[in-house]
Amino acid sequence: MKASHILLLVTAIAGAGALVWRFRPDWLPDLVAKRLPASPVEAPPLYKWRDARGRLNVTSTPPADRPYEVVRYDPKTNVVPSGSTPR
Repeated sequence: MKASHILLLVTAIAGAGALVWRFRPDWLPDLVAKRLPASPVEAPPLYKWRDARGRLNVTSTPPADRPYEVVRYDPKTNVVPSGSTPR
């Protein structure tokens, strides 16, 4: 096998792995999935920012007129907001 064929094969395997991670992360074995970050499709970024009154906002699109922080979360983790319990 020529070196160029080996390089092409390695590139194809890496590309296929990246596509699986991005679009079908449930196909990955648990051992591999635990070591990788959450797929951007499965866990899109959220944007945390404060409005003119100082209230905290978390949205799926960044604000155009103020600073914000990009927040990533693991969709496999259960998140319960702090504060009072619902009535």
